[in-house]
Amino acid sequence: IDRCNLTVFFEGGFDWLPSFLAAKGVTVIASLPCYSAENVERQRGSGVFEKSIRALQMLNELGYGVSERLPLHLVYNPVGPTLPPAQLQLESDYKDRLKRDFGVEFNSLFTITNMPIKRFLHELEREGRYEEYMSVLRESFNPVAAAGVMCRSLISVGWQGELYDCDFNQMLEMPLGNKKRSIWDIESFHELAKEQIFFGDHCFGCTAGAGSSCTGSLS
Repeated sequence: IDRCNLTVFFEGGFDWLPSFLAAKGVTVIASLPCYSAENVERQRGSGVFEKSIRALQMLNELGYGVSERLPLHLVYNPVGPTLPPAQLQLESDYKDRLKRDFGVEFNSLFTITNMPIKRFLHELEREGRYEEYMSVLRESFNPVAAAGVMCRSLISVGWQGELYDCDFNQMLEMPLGNKKRSIWDIESFHELAKEQIFFGDHCFGCTAGAGSSCTGSLS
């Protein structure tokens, strides 16, 4: 699986990436926070939407989203401190608009809760809304969602081989089990089955409402 920022295809030296992913049969999970330019660029910056659509069209031409061998999934996250809407209805809206407006096809849409980390955390603190958002996440705790969070069954591997409980812990440099290790320090992933999960306040994001995981909502 490649968790892909679509604009990377247009960075210098990365033009080989789409065809490489297709040749290796890699599943692509790409971030597209909305099907309208206005909302995407308010969240990601000027020009990001146009590049993202061009990248999706390139992937479609290679067979992504239209061939069973090459799954293409999109990821939605809200603009601002709110929980995402119902995943299935939003997926239907995405498919209709992207196909009609740009000829883009994809397999599934995953809704992801905004995690109070990095840039979004700084935005919340700047606007004085951090405690408000954390209250929303805590009060929306869903034990059904907690049973299916990604850190219970998956390992996130950094680009230098470092091991983490999830993608968000990787961004925060919180190593798996609070011990710095890489894939070269273990013989098998089975060794990690009984490791304790390294938690932080951001973990409430994955357990709020319908839940949030590497495949979107959990309940």
